[in-house]
Amino acid sequence: MIARIERSERDWRYGRLRDAMAGQGIDGLLAFAPGWRREDVHYLAGATVESSFSFAYLPAGGEPCAVTLTDADAENVRAAGWIDDVRPLDVPGAARLAERLREDGGPPERLGVGHLELLPSAIAAALRRALAGTELVSASGLLSGVRLVKSAWEIAQLRRCAVLCDEGWRAFTAALRPGLAEYELIAEVESALKAGGAEDNFMLIASGGDEVLGMTPPSERRLRPGDMVRTELTPRVNGYWAQICRSAVLGTPSDGQRESFALFDEAVAAGLAAARAGVTAHDIAKAENDVFRRHGYGGYCSAEYTRVRGHGHGLHLDEVPIVEGVDTVLDENAVVIVHPNTYTPLAGYHVLGDPVLITATGCEILVSTERALEAVPA
Repeated sequence: MIARIERSERDWRYGRLRDAMAGQGIDGLLAFAPGWRREDVHYLAGATVESSFSFAYLPAGGEPCAVTLTDADAENVRAAGWIDDVRPLDVPGAARLAERLREDGGPPERLGVGHLELLPSAIAAALRRALAGTELVSASGLLSGVRLVKSAWEIAQLRRCAVLCDEGWRAFTAALRPGLAEYELIAEVESALKAGGAEDNFMLIASGGDEVLGMTPPSERRLRPGDMVRTELTPRVNGYWAQICRSAVLGTPSDGQRESFALFDEAVAAGLAAARAGVTAHDIAKAENDVFRRHGYGGYCSAEYTRVRGHGHGLHLDEVPIVEGVDTVLDENAVVIVHPNTYTPLAGYHVLGDPVLITATGCEILVSTERALEAVPA
């Protein structure tokens, strides 16, 4: 269960959501939790949910409600103190959900649904039948945009995550030694993070030389002298995720590994220099990619070698993508990670990046770990 949040935080969120709803002509907002994408329901309810068929509803006026699949989820939502009306979900008819949406003056004329694209067709059809005359429209972008800007309380959680990122990286490098399996390394880091208060940790890893094309979940591969060991380390605190990206070398770094680090460090610095309130995700990604282009490695900025040049942080660990062509504006108090992770022939896939808080004049790096190619004695 997540720590209880003050009602002032709820009012701040609901005010922003209702302003966005008014701007899009939506008079009811329904957040849906598909699979592990539960961030929108969490945002509206102020509480974590574990089931894949939970909903939270916010009308344009009046009180919100939640509809959950499990008793444990209902208990969490009630304990958060934000939503008093929590009902069981009648699957697959969604009758209880439709019943609630018809109350308080009738159903909305235009219902925005977060993750409508992932709503099972049986539930969507049941809602349309039960809410005759109501137009269902996607509110995924609306919710993502509102969640992008963080409150002071949310920023405090992300700062706590950043401290754990630093602690996790220290545990990572302290554990590195020849013969250690990747899964054993991850286990040592997980233990340190859980001891430090992390609820969860999402982590990818890759070890080896210039043959490494990307990161994966940990394998049985055992570390060898000369390996570059890369990781994305992403702890969660009170539902919020933040990430650090670093690479270390087991032994003395090769010339290629040093050259690779210099390239990636320059790209991170360029991305950070471009980051400030009012710029777009495209602007930051282009600044990073231009470094690779300038050095003759522009071809490795494509989707063939990399996915994103960073992304948002918050209740989902991989929010708005930082990619060329994405015109999402980063407002003050957005939190993102700038990481130009990709493959080049210099040393294989390289990982480097810092989470930052967007400010009016630039950005604040949230971790204290130096950007360096750390050499660990072999």
